[in-house]
Amino acid sequence: MEEKLLVTMEKGAHCSSWNYSGQRMAVGSTDGTLSIYDSDDPTSTSFSCTSQWKAHVGVICKIVWVPPEYGDGIACISGDGTLSVWEEVEEGTQPLTWKLCKLFEFQEIQALDLQFGNYLMGLKLVVAFADGHVKIYELQDPLELKRWQLQAEFQNVMDFLARSGKPSCVSASIAWNPQKPQSQRAAFVLGFNSDLPQFNSSKIWEFDETHQRWQPVAELALPGDEGDQVHALAWAPNIGRPYEVVAVATCKGIAIWHVGLNADVDGRLSLKKVALLSGHDGEVWQLDWDMSGMTLATVGSDRMVRLWQSNLNGVWDEQASIESN
Repeated sequence: MEEKLLVTMEKGAHCSSWNYSGQRMAVGSTDGTLSIYDSDDPTSTSFSCTSQWKAHVGVICKIVWVPPEYGDGIACISGDGTLSVWEEVEEGTQPLTWKLCKLFEFQEIQALDLQFGNYLMGLKLVVAFADGHVKIYELQDPLELKRWQLQAEFQNVMDFLARSGKPSCVSASIAWNPQKPQSQRAAFVLGFNSDLPQFNSSKIWEFDETHQRWQPVAELALPGDEGDQVHALAWAPNIGRPYEVVAVATCKGIAIWHVGLNADVDGRLSLKKVALLSGHDGEVWQLDWDMSGMTLATVGSDRMVRLWQSNLNGVWDEQASIESN
């Protein structure tokens, strides 16, 4: 297969995020600069930088695009301890420009990961922090990306009464349930890489409409795996399966979990670990499902991209591998 260069990033690029709906890319740099790359024309497969501005003082660590229903916007985490939301707007006769909508300042606590979730009750933003806390914000006005309100704050533990200590977290990974907004309640899965075992294992959090609170409904770990540090995770799209599929990467490999759709009398979802994928030499950095939720792409410190699928008997195998440059 012939390779073709799409984007040439400037020196200092640290992270990036692809906008699948708009065919755009946002790039964050070590000096706090944000850059937007767009295709030169609708029929072109090459991209060039169309906007660039100084967004933060410190390095930009993470970028996530706002769901397209809410316009052209991005949120990013900086090493200076802040999180910002930006929107592309047109003002009068001036060309399109990016403006700051909201700046979240978290004092000395570093944000590690963030993800947007779009549900019937509106847009939500979940942020995981280096002290093991989780904050969930909700957008108050769908037409204004500046109006966010804190909805909930909690720690990533199953038993609130048994929690103890303050963890030091190196990284966190969040994935919302990618179901359509009208088909299911808001839910996301979260895991940490920390020095306290009870915070690490991936847990599914679901919003209880009756009591208006977030509650843990599943812990994706067997008894011997509960303290394993989580490096990455991904929730697969569901095209008709009677269960959800979630992939979790730890030091033991990439676990594939089947999660039941309906909770039991105790409010917990049924779980089954169906596979443990091993192939990467070193830590797995990122997991991504295709749009059908049938193929899992993984990339790690061995600079290899691997593609995984299960056969009709439910057996998972590596289908292809690509060495990155």
